[in-house]
Amino acid sequence: MAAVVALFVITLAVFSGTVAADPDMLQDVCVADLTSGVKVNGFSCKDATNITATDFFFDGLAKPGLTNNSMGSLVTGANVQKIPGLNTLGVSLSRIDYAPGGLNPPHTHPRATEMVFVLEGELDVGFITTSNTLISKSIKKGEIFVFPKGLVHFQKNNGEAPAAVISAFNSQLPGTQSIAASLFAASPPVPNNVLTKAFQVGTKEVEKIKSRLAPKK
Repeated sequence: MAAVVALFVITLAVFSGTVAADPDMLQDVCVADLTSGVKVNGFSCKDATNITATDFFFDGLAKPGLTNNSMGSLVTGANVQKIPGLNTLGVSLSRIDYAPGGLNPPHTHPRATEMVFVLEGELDVGFITTSNTLISKSIKKGEIFVFPKGLVHFQKNNGEAPAAVISAFNSQLPGTQSIAASLFAASPPVPNNVLTKAFQVGTKEVEKIKSRLAPKK
């Protein structure tokens, strides 16, 4: 399994180098200064004299995430916000854990293509093209599936055991936009008359969904 994971990471490196979604770097490293008030396309660089190995290290994917939530899944990101050394490098990872029956609900990554490598369990995965065609497959431990940049996709654990994947992105910060949350939990809210017409449902149904997806205070 270690050899397969290593091959997955090497493939990510080659993939990112040929079709990187982020701009090419212009120096050896540009460790993100996450405290800087300077706004650029990415993050400004930390002074080179203050760079340490810690800027390139993260152990947050080593352990399973807690999945005791309404979706039965948890995404743990390893992007530039967690690893400042990723700034300008055009790559990042995530770990996604799923309880039995857990769902990573339909969402998009506006800035990156995603590859998932199954660590444990089995998942039903899929994405929807712009012609509204569903491309789906069941995948299991050791297998890989790709979600093209910007397309709506999902993963569902229909098994009786927990599942987990490592996700690779060709962006230091791919972004995630959940379809349901974007439409029904936006702030300020999307007008009800937009949602009722788009989904061909009544105002009561829209209000019910909004109440269920509203951020907990």
